Amino acid sequence: MRRVFVPALTGLMLCVCAPSVLAEDVSLKQGDLTLMGNLELAQGKKPADGMILITHGTLAHNRMEIIANLQKLLKDKGYNSLAINLSYAQDKRPSAMYDCPTPHFHKHTDAVEEIGAWVGWLKSQGARDVVVVGHSRGGNQTARYVAGAPDAVVSKAVLLAPATWTAGYNEKDYKERYGVDLKPLVGKAQTLVKEGKGRELIDMSFIYCEGTRASADAVLSYYLDDPKMDTPTLLPEVKVPTLVVVAGEDSVVKGLREGASAKADGKKVQVVTIDGADHMFMDLYIEEAADKLVEFTKAK
Repeated sequence: MRRVFVPALTGLMLCVCAPSVLAEDVSLKQGDLTLMGNLELAQGKKPADGMILITHGTLAHNRMEIIANLQKLLKDKGYNSLAINLSYAQDKRPSAMYDCPTPHFHKHTDAVEEIGAWVGWLKSQGARDVVVVGHSRGGNQTARYVAGAPDAVVSKAVLLAPATWTAGYNEKDYKERYGVDLKPLVGKAQTLVKEGKGRELIDMSFIYCEGTRASADAVLSYYLDDPKMDTPTLLPEVKVPTLVVVAGEDSVVKGLREGASAKADGKKVQVVTIDGADHMFMDLYIEEAADKLVEFTKAK
């Protein structure tokens, strides 16, 4: 397959696929980083026919099973999609799980900016209608994007088993996972940030990575109590019609059905449950999730 590099009017360097290519790696320059994505065009379609932008979950990547299967199903149904690979502050990050020994400089909110950058890229390719989709933590990051100031081309959002949060959860989970108190680590990070040393590394276990290092800025981004980490809390603020897809047998995200249903109005915010599905929508459940996504996308 052939890649064509085209300079955008903004000075960004873009990689777009040749017209005859249906799937291609694409890239976008954002500051000092090159962001990577996988563009899948349905047969006979172009970006102007509509795009679905997909964001993966925590420390994962855009070729993981749930994302790859979703892209294939959407293409089979005649829908274009772009699965972005969050950079986690790494240049040209490969499509693989985060390498845990690598120091963590990324922040939870970096993804919101990257989603926005990719929406802008899709506009530059002719897209006039973009549906943003996110899974797990990517669902929360997608919700943050549409609860902020989404681009006018973004028409809808679909959140697949998006992350939830409750006060005190971080401390409890960290203690259970690593047998260490989180508060002193957060306190150290707060002190470093106040001293202007946000990039200084702290030796600690971080998210799913045991025995690694994380910057003070990263620690506060992921571990400070923040109600916006709870996706249902964001739902009243979304600027576009939003569908929350609950996995009926989800053992990872807690309280989503109840929390999201309490915020849903059946119009701007809707909630559906896929009974039997686990957090990753394994087996045939991803097909049902894709059907729900397409049905919602098509609805006027």
